[in-house]
Amino acid sequence: MRTQQNIEQFGYRQELRRGVGLADLVFYGLAFMVPIAPFAIFGSVYAASGGMPVLAYLVGMVALLFTAASYAQMVKAFPLSGSVYNYAGRGIAPPVGFLTGWMILLDYLLVPCLLYLVASVAMNASVPQVPVWAWLIIFVAVNTLINLRGIRMTVKLTRIMIVVELVVLALFLLIGLWALLQGKGSGFSLSPLFNAETFSWPVVFAAVSVAVLSFLGFDGISMLVEESKGGSAEVGRAMRTALLLAGVLFIVQVWVAALLVPDPAGLLARPSDTAFYDAAAVAGGEWLRHLTSFATALSWGLVNTMVAQVAVSRLLYAMARDRQLPSFLAKVSVRHSVPANAILLICLLSMGLGLWMSTRADGVTLLSSLINMGAMVAFIVLHVSVIVHHSLRQGSDDVWRHLVAPLIGAGILVFVVINANLLAQVLGLIWLGAGVLVLIALYALGRRPTLTGHL
Repeated sequence: MRTQQNIEQFGYRQELRRGVGLADLVFYGLAFMVPIAPFAIFGSVYAASGGMPVLAYLVGMVALLFTAASYAQMVKAFPLSGSVYNYAGRGIAPPVGFLTGWMILLDYLLVPCLLYLVASVAMNASVPQVPVWAWLIIFVAVNTLINLRGIRMTVKLTRIMIVVELVVLALFLLIGLWALLQGKGSGFSLSPLFNAETFSWPVVFAAVSVAVLSFLGFDGISMLVEESKGGSAEVGRAMRTALLLAGVLFIVQVWVAALLVPDPAGLLARPSDTAFYDAAAVAGGEWLRHLTSFATALSWGLVNTMVAQVAVSRLLYAMARDRQLPSFLAKVSVRHSVPANAILLICLLSMGLGLWMSTRADGVTLLSSLINMGAMVAFIVLHVSVIVHHSLRQGSDDVWRHLVAPLIGAGILVFVVINANLLAQVLGLIWLGAGVLVLIALYALGRRPTLTGHL
């Protein structure tokens, strides 16, 4: 089997079960991104973009389509779990791979914590009798049990939940458009896409640094390349498809919501976590507000966190089998063919960090800043790895895919990082510095990063 031979040529055994098809990968990516992700952060994106959330999401989608193209090139060259950790390590050098994996680890380790926290707060608002910490424990326990049952169980449940999310989104769009036709809101306008009074590129890129949180997760599809029936070709196709579908859904829903905002000037001055639900109430009344709020809680607390645990457990598994993390994380369940110890570690970390952050007023903001910065830096290195591996080492004559496109993608992301908020930049540098110290310690212990498997 060609995909299995590709694994073995890098010195690894095929331990994970190949049972995931193209449709499964696309559903997985959509579940990770969450089709209704903007519901939760719409207010922040609207305010940061000067009332142009559609433009922020459009620029974010274009930037990440370039990133998806680079992922497709590297997953084809190195069809292994581990994502950018493997691509940068093999495409540039093992120490660079370690540090890139370290940066994306910041994203993957904290995403479940953020999602559990947001969902628990939302559920507590709907059912105040159950405290935030109790909802958080329930969400963590349910998702961990599902993930330990195997990837097929996760895929089946994500399909069901995606359909539910799309039904809620369709209801909002239909009722929202009908409300606009009835004269509610500010009427049909291009202002959510472009407003000459507030437009500037720094404003747009600052908003993209927030909006990109909705897109994070499409890259998690690459983590399943060792479990994909069609190997790297299907993974690349699934990443592009999922990203395009999600991008279109994001753009349409924020456009309608922006036209229904009850107090645009007030939202620009004071970002609100309930801005989307307020817009839904303008369109359809309180029942639509509660429906969109409840759907957000379930999608973030169950679907997104479920697939987030899958992705981060595969990254831990990949780094551990290369002896760059403790070896117990590379243990695979014989019965279910999943990295069980890595899944359990994520469970404990999500619960502990989530409970701690639930006591902080700025917990959601702090986690979001760290997650976005880790992902953006890792994506920039991914583009560089395409250029180094294909153009410099392989001497590729495909100038567009192996030089120009990665340069454009990296350039856009550099502008996003430069215009991100200061807290995100500082915390990202601190995490990178910690990674450098860990790397130095590995060298001192005689465990310099290597990417050679052992059959």
